[in-house]
Amino acid sequence: MSLQFLFAVAADSAAIADLVNSAYRGDSSTSGWTTEAHLLDGQRTDADEIKQKIEDRNSFILTARENQELIGSCELIANAETSELYFGMFTIKPVLQNKGLGKAFLEQVEKIAKQWKLKKIKMTVITLRTELIEYYKRRGFKVTDEYIPFPTEERFGIPKVKDLQMVYLVKDIHE
Repeated sequence: MSLQFLFAVAADSAAIADLVNSAYRGDSSTSGWTTEAHLLDGQRTDADEIKQKIEDRNSFILTARENQELIGSCELIANAETSELYFGMFTIKPVLQNKGLGKAFLEQVEKIAKQWKLKKIKMTVITLRTELIEYYKRRGFKVTDEYIPFPTEERFGIPKVKDLQMVYLVKDIHE
């Protein structure tokens, strides 16, 4: 499988929003293992939010394509002061999950962190997503003791579970 990694442009916003929503919420998400449909209703994002992230000079949406087809994306935010790369909204098309694409995508993110001379990759995961936390631990991330409540704005989803919270995971980057 030959992946091409590209930074998104504003014209990609709707396709990225559709991909993200298909992987996290609703019936389509259940064909992959990253679904949050059992925890949250509603959308995960929309084209306006994605476009805003693309146009923000501190935020980037990295995409993965195979034969021009959008099959993965994530948000990257570099913080030079803390030397951290925030990695979020990671998505692989549900029907293509469990084929090593996530691992290849994470390797690309780590290369970018090194190119940008950052020392850590930081992310958040819903604490109830233990299988996802284990996946990231196998890829070198460490679970911190830093927790935050799940966002309450409806645009991030409508919780089906009370008191959802997220935990920070961190991976040190070495040259």
